[in-house]
Amino acid sequence: MDREAAARAIEDFLRALGHEPAGELLGTGERVADAWADDLLEGESIDAAAVLREGTLDVSAAGTGLVVVRELAVTTVCPHHLMPGHGSALVAYLPDRRIAGIGTIAHVVDVLARRLTLQERIGAQVAELLVSELGARGALCKLSLTHTCLIARGERKAGTIVDTIAVAGTFAEPSADRDLAFAALARGA
Repeated sequence: MDREAAARAIEDFLRALGHEPAGELLGTGERVADAWADDLLEGESIDAAAVLREGTLDVSAAGTGLVVVRELAVTTVCPHHLMPGHGSALVAYLPDRRIAGIGTIAHVVDVLARRLTLQERIGAQVAELLVSELGARGALCKLSLTHTCLIARGERKAGTIVDTIAVAGTFAEPSADRDLAFAALARGA
């Protein structure tokens, strides 16, 4: 990432909108470039699959029931308007022989959300990674986000929450596993 070029581009953007980067806008280009590089897009440079693989523990298949992690704070940036969306994630998975640390699940959600990406893609990637990398029998990710592009501009629909639900593995087809996951999802609503 070229921070200097990004900072110059922000200053040019401000000028194009009729604002000289002086006074309270002095240094805004650098601050914005740093915010995007160090925070809003930090997931671009992190391998979510590696994070998941490194944060797992082998267990016996006996005694491993459904794992549900609720209310994980999420912030992402919509690629259509470059405006943030924020809210929470619910992640559920049915382990086979490995489980993931709760902090690992939270980190994987953050890595996938801290990119220029769609909400729908984040959930699908979380669920697929839990199945492909962790070996979960089934996985589900529900995201409930408020998008500032829907609130601050255009339709201006304050209070709107967008829910998406992605499933993978045994949760993708009608089954007892899927029923269990959706029952847990309903309790979280």
